[in-house]
Amino acid sequence: MGSIFTSDTEFRSLMDQVFTLMSEDPDMGPRLRAANVPQRFAFEDLGLVVNVRPGYEWESENLVWEWTDDVDWEPRVWMTMTSEIANRYFQGKENIAMAIARRRISTSGDVKAALALIPITKPVFALYRRVLQAGHEHLLA
Repeated sequence: MGSIFTSDTEFRSLMDQVFTLMSEDPDMGPRLRAANVPQRFAFEDLGLVVNVRPGYEWESENLVWEWTDDVDWEPRVWMTMTSEIANRYFQGKENIAMAIARRRISTSGDVKAALALIPITKPVFALYRRVLQAGHEHLLA
């Protein structure tokens, strides 16, 4: 199954925007930081990996992410999915618990902690859809 994104660059750019939106949001950002759930996401169809962690106390960012496994932190949760599932999730069109149950997302680690973040991140769905409506309409689910 191929990616619905026009390129790996488009996917990375949009996911960078998603993480930035969550990090800079005055409600989501501090709550995600306080939750302290470092995660590793692998997007199997693109061969990409991103590791995301809360900002350390001396950093101004609420979230920090690196598109590599060469990071100095250990994730609590590992998730593997396609870029299409990630795109649908960030639009609010893919239920993570159902996707895990149906094996569209494979997980390991503290999955319960990751699922607890879902209510915190719900506001990003509308923000991400607006980003897609402004030049990436082909990705709207």
